[in-house]
Amino acid sequence: MGSRKKQMADAIKEGKKQVAFAKLNNCPTSPRKMRLVADLVRGEKVEKALNILKFSQKEASARLEKLLLSAIANWQAKNEDADVESAELFVKEIRVDGGSMLKRLRPAPQGRAHRIRKRSNHVTLVVGANNNTQA
Repeated sequence: MGSRKKQMADAIKEGKKQVAFAKLNNCPTSPRKMRLVADLVRGEKVEKALNILKFSQKEASARLEKLLLSAIANWQAKNEDADVESAELFVKEIRVDGGSMLKRLRPAPQGRAHRIRKRSNHVTLVVGANNNTQA
């Protein structure tokens, strides 16, 4: 490997150390309901986001809280020597995509049937460190 290529690879590797992500697939909640909670924590510091999720009444907040704790643990695994409090972690990106749908039939009046769509979603949460603010 050439020296420039190695320097670029090292720079990319250092950049990837500053972010960590966690994914939640096939969560049995509609994406619309999950996005309501996800919008509350997008761009917030990790401590504040955990408080928002802990005291929220929504069912989706418990799942997102667990996912955020997982992303923090993933960041700690990448940066074993760094401290979470001093790194100033924040929710860099949170994306809620639609998942698979379970289609069910419900009886309706006059012999008809209505289709019930039980939706699920996929959540991707990216946590980033704010190390450039330290001086």
